[in-house]
Amino acid sequence: MSRKRQYLAFIFLATSTLFISFSFSIFPHSASFCSTSVAPLLFKQHAHVDIIQPILGETSPDLAHPEIEVSFPATSIPHGAHVNGFTIFNNLYLRNGTFYVVSLDPSTFPPREAILSAPLDPSAPPEQLLPTDKHLRYISLEEAEQLLGHNPLHINDMTVIVYDTKTFLRHYYHWWGEVVLGFWRVYSMINEPGPLPFPSRFLLPLVDAGQWRDRADINGPLLRVMHPSVSIETSDQWNDFIELDKTVAFKRVGIVNRIAAHRHSDSARYNKMIAPTMDLETPSSYWKQLQAKLTQNLLEGSSQDIAQGTATVVKRKPIITYISRQKTGRRLADKDHQALVLSLLELQDEGFCEVEIPVMENMSVKEQIELVSRSTIMLGVHGNGLTHQLWMPSSPWSTVIEIFFPGGYLFDYQFLSRSAGHRHYALWNDTFLTTTEAPKANLNVEGMHGNEIPVHGPTVVDIIRQRLVTLSSNE
Repeated sequence: MSRKRQYLAFIFLATSTLFISFSFSIFPHSASFCSTSVAPLLFKQHAHVDIIQPILGETSPDLAHPEIEVSFPATSIPHGAHVNGFTIFNNLYLRNGTFYVVSLDPSTFPPREAILSAPLDPSAPPEQLLPTDKHLRYISLEEAEQLLGHNPLHINDMTVIVYDTKTFLRHYYHWWGEVVLGFWRVYSMINEPGPLPFPSRFLLPLVDAGQWRDRADINGPLLRVMHPSVSIETSDQWNDFIELDKTVAFKRVGIVNRIAAHRHSDSARYNKMIAPTMDLETPSSYWKQLQAKLTQNLLEGSSQDIAQGTATVVKRKPIITYISRQKTGRRLADKDHQALVLSLLELQDEGFCEVEIPVMENMSVKEQIELVSRSTIMLGVHGNGLTHQLWMPSSPWSTVIEIFFPGGYLFDYQFLSRSAGHRHYALWNDTFLTTTEAPKANLNVEGMHGNEIPVHGPTVVDIIRQRLVTLSSNE
């Protein structure tokens, strides 16, 4: 290159650099003129009326104060994923045990008492359980800069924070049939491409290490199958965050709170934490994602019913699984248990089905899941073992028969049946009901938890036969 060309190139480069520097000094936020963002929608729920209101996007500056550089993206509830006691947040902040929602308009969010409660035992007086600014605050972007400091600790994968006590969390039903199932129903409201990731951690502020494990030791192993590196963090980790005096920024987090769930208007009728989620319109295959993951990861491909849908159920002989509770406190009268077993075996002899009568406490977790993943009909006395229906394949013939002491009723396993896609029968000796409009919950009947619960074996067989005839007619 000639000396003249070198000189001209130098002048061009210097002029361009000076122009760019000058432009940014005048328009420090000029990048925002080159792109557009659409604010996500928050579905506000008050008195069961959905109001769609826009809120700021995750990286949008405060529109009223464009000179503010956003260090804390605005909080949102993606796709309106909220009912009492179950809420999904994007960009939620935690500092010294207090949650912070960053928003221009707090009125677009549910009231605090629909999200969480004071971290106390549910037996505390109701007025003490109401959340205050000590537990959750709604703040502006300016206040976020003042209250939350700088350089927060970022947690970018999915976290679920469960405000519940060991009284409930150490039971298979309460963990999987209420906390996880209820969370997953709300989580499934998020309409994003691909399967939703299973949470990477569950944080339990009210529970000490190990107190979330159930007596049958099912909760932990099933969580590891869903997500092998899942972390169960308890009060120690929660207190660590408090001791740090630092802001923790959750990119996406679920808050599950039993007391807030029971503040829902349906609580008086159903008396179930999961009740507020039951009216949600979930995708038809929302729970099959977890069923398939469990059977494929745990059973190593030995059971394909859930993954392949109902076709396999039709091709093979249906399996009737009677979960016996005769070694527990709440159980059938011995003579009725023996008569029921005899009736089931007679039905098996007719060639309609295979009958399994497992004693679950004598089986490994893998053996239990393998059996229920092949079952078409499950029956037993009201109790924890019926939680296994969550892993039974859904089909037009899948059925759960729940035996109660006459006069007693709880919605626990009816809700699970509806969620997992099974027909549910409530049975009182020789009387049964199958409908979503069941009796009012009643657990204070003498004998409800006793060892003399009656059942009429021929009535059970008649229900099964009716369901199997339906199966045969569809082959």
